[in-house]
Amino acid sequence: MNFNLLIENLTNPALLFFALGILAVYLKSDLEIPQNSSKFISLYLLFAIGFKGGQELSHEPLTAEIGWSMLFGIAISMVIPIYTFFILKRKLNIYDAGAIAATYGSVSAVTFVTSVSFLESQQMAVHGHMVAIMALMESPSIIIGLLLISLFNTENSPSIKKRNVLSHSFTNGSVLLILGSLLIGFIANAKQAEGIKPFTNDLFKGFLSIFLLDMGITSGRKLKDFFSFGWFPFLFAIFIPLFNGSVIAILSSFLTDDFSNRFMFAILAASASYIAVPAAMKISVPKANPGVFIPMALAVTFPINITIGMPIYLLIIQNT
Repeated sequence: MNFNLLIENLTNPALLFFALGILAVYLKSDLEIPQNSSKFISLYLLFAIGFKGGQELSHEPLTAEIGWSMLFGIAISMVIPIYTFFILKRKLNIYDAGAIAATYGSVSAVTFVTSVSFLESQQMAVHGHMVAIMALMESPSIIIGLLLISLFNTENSPSIKKRNVLSHSFTNGSVLLILGSLLIGFIANAKQAEGIKPFTNDLFKGFLSIFLLDMGITSGRKLKDFFSFGWFPFLFAIFIPLFNGSVIAILSSFLTDDFSNRFMFAILAASASYIAVPAAMKISVPKANPGVFIPMALAVTFPINITIGMPIYLLIIQNT
């Protein structure tokens, strides 16, 4: 591994703010980001990445490669929850196994956003269609996870409100905002779009750092309860994402030669949702324990991806 790249990633200000958030919890500090401010920053990040992606997409020719890339992304989000479900149900109940499988099949917009910043530090740019692929990968894994729970659920009483979850998976606020911003960025006049460029570009990394500070505080608060479930969820949350990301980093070479696209595919495969999936599972599978799958995604997988995961995926891509 390129240790200079690893050190550079570990000293990224955004990551250091994440670590500061965890440290604040263990020092029992009263440091806290107000809930309304945290929600605004979340919306801003989704808006900014969607709008910038739409602008980039408007300058890209719609090729067969882009079409195949979208299908590849959807396939990833459907296959991952299937194989992970059968691993998980050996140790956990059906509800938790299905919820965790859906979590790891879906994607993390924040990990995606952080990866965009990482690529920029490597003098590479994210192509606009990857934003669309990220949005398309949110819902399929939720549907697959619910189908698996339904198939393997031995209880007589129905526990899944299928109509509600199908509706929610497509109208979820994060999905709607990222797709809406992408569409607006795509159709917006380039000259007019320049007027908001300072907001969507110049402020981006600052808002990302504050958001990761908030994520660190949230993660620190959940870690203690999470460890009460034993080592299996913790080890799963480390090794499965690294496996997924590494495999897709290799397989993506059959689809595209572009390093940045391959890197983003690896990140999307390795990331885990802690916004869309928990919201959907709360509605549809109340028996699934959020005290397991939310800390797995947020407190373990997320920091693993942005510290050692990204340099590993980039190294694999550069050598395949």
